Amino acid sequence: MTIQFWTYMIVSLTFALYIGIAIFTRVRSTEGFYVAGHGVPAIANGMATGADWMSAASFISMAGLISFMGYTGSIYLLGWTGGYVLLALLLAPYLRKFGKYTVPDFVGDRYYSSIARLVAVFCAIFVSFTYVAGQMRGVGVVFSRFLEIDVNHGVVAGMVLVFIYAVLGGMKGITWTQVAQYVVLIVAFLIPAVAISYKITGNPIPQLGFGSTIKEGPNAGMFLLEALDAIHRDLGLPEYTGSFVAGKKTMIDVAAITLALMVGTAGLPHVIIRFYTTKNVRAARFSAFWALLFIAILYTTAPAVAAFARVNMVQSLHNVAFEDRPTWFANWEATGLIGWVDKNGDGIIQYGPGAAFAGPPRYVANADGTPARGVHGQRLVTNAPTADPNELFVDQDIMVLANPEIARLPAWVVGLVAAGGLAAALSTAAGLLLVISSAISHDLMRRTLMPRMNDRQELLCARIAAAVAVLFAGLLGIYPLGFVAQVVAYAFGLAASSFFPVIVMGIFSRRTTKEGAIAGMLSGILFTAGYIIYFKTINPSAGPAKWLFGISPEGIGAVGMLISFVVIIAVSAVTKAPPLHVQDAIADLRRPWFAKKPKDGEYEI
Repeated sequence: MTIQFWTYMIVSLTFALYIGIAIFTRVRSTEGFYVAGHGVPAIANGMATGADWMSAASFISMAGLISFMGYTGSIYLLGWTGGYVLLALLLAPYLRKFGKYTVPDFVGDRYYSSIARLVAVFCAIFVSFTYVAGQMRGVGVVFSRFLEIDVNHGVVAGMVLVFIYAVLGGMKGITWTQVAQYVVLIVAFLIPAVAISYKITGNPIPQLGFGSTIKEGPNAGMFLLEALDAIHRDLGLPEYTGSFVAGKKTMIDVAAITLALMVGTAGLPHVIIRFYTTKNVRAARFSAFWALLFIAILYTTAPAVAAFARVNMVQSLHNVAFEDRPTWFANWEATGLIGWVDKNGDGIIQYGPGAAFAGPPRYVANADGTPARGVHGQRLVTNAPTADPNELFVDQDIMVLANPEIARLPAWVVGLVAAGGLAAALSTAAGLLLVISSAISHDLMRRTLMPRMNDRQELLCARIAAAVAVLFAGLLGIYPLGFVAQVVAYAFGLAASSFFPVIVMGIFSRRTTKEGAIAGMLSGILFTAGYIIYFKTINPSAGPAKWLFGISPEGIGAVGMLISFVVIIAVSAVTKAPPLHVQDAIADLRRPWFAKKPKDGEYEI
């Protein structure tokens, strides 16, 4: 049976499962729609958090980025895992104890201001839409290859599925759907990793195979990473394990991106809201533990998957005649995510430093819609080739999805990986869309513009907002901003510069005022967004020499965070202290159960 048959069958079964869960768990109350009625067990919430957290960036793109970046690709591992620990230990228990549905709800009540709430709503929507753009692109990548349909049609199919279980089931439906999606994505990630690890190194445990020797082939007897370094040297590329060398990111950029990803994690509204779905604070803490365990399973496997994919990709393509190219190359070539241009006219695929094209390859279509072919079977491209010797374009987002085909695993494994990629992308997209929906219906409408709205009207408004958000998210998937993980990194930078400072100061500083919070959120997100927009859209040709302190757009959120903290502290110092009841509430938020409450008048008024 073909790859397409297995993919259709496995994806159809998983989609039917998700829709069935959504119908079975559909909600009829706002509490069920927003926080699943506070009734999710800790271990189930941990699995749902893992699925919510491990987006298309984690499943599809992270290993691909590490595969191309080598050592410096560890910024995504360090930033995302470290950020989750920061969130689970520093913020989540206090936010859960505060008892509000959403992050804007916390900001509005903590800072006793409807304006602060509105600014938080704006930040939540902006961050979530930036993040969801990466998820919808991941959906399009999977559909375009494995179901052999147009990328845009693939995005539409994903939109329909998310619409059904996000709008119908709300947080309750999303939570139990995400439990199923975690099982699908982790099984899909581990099975090929185990098989390829055993095939290359003889060790079935990928984390150990990553540090083992290659058992056969031209590099037999060499350690895997040692062989990768040798392959890179032969190709004229920086060593895979090299750090801060020519052709790789600088130390300050690596530090900035890692910090931005870490604190951005702790400020992401769709992850924070998961801690409101448990029964109590104790359950929230346990769910954080379970989530970290479930996340670690994938994150400790990703570096091995990246190395295996890199070795297999180079060895199967470099110095190979195009007519003898492997089947997987021809399959992926039709998607436009991999391409070859014969710069020297010898018909041999040459891989090396530099870019093959002046951008991703674009293929000329024949009258029947199939891609046109030129000499040596080479695809004709509208983008001119560059002067670099490299003849091969590979989109980083295909490495995990193509890995089973490159390693010649059975067709059912390829179909399973496709289902896993869709599960990862759709689970996070659903969580983000719920954040957008709740920010509009609960924080904007009921808490600000229409306070007399009843529960039934609010639930209807939430579903309408979710439907509109799904449509807009689909447009972002059709017109993507970059690689999945790159787009997600921008969202983390925006969250780092807006939500993280205002949440930390709101929990740990009674003296922080509403004026400081508003000024801090706006200054942080406007600086970060402006920097990203300038270097990614207005002046994309500007290189590292033009970056502030040599920090890339992916890492500028770290600077935006510092700006936000400085503004919050400075403005709070010159404005009137919060009311006594607010100071008392924040002190009580962090007070152990056995501590005595202070007497009236002990706080500055």
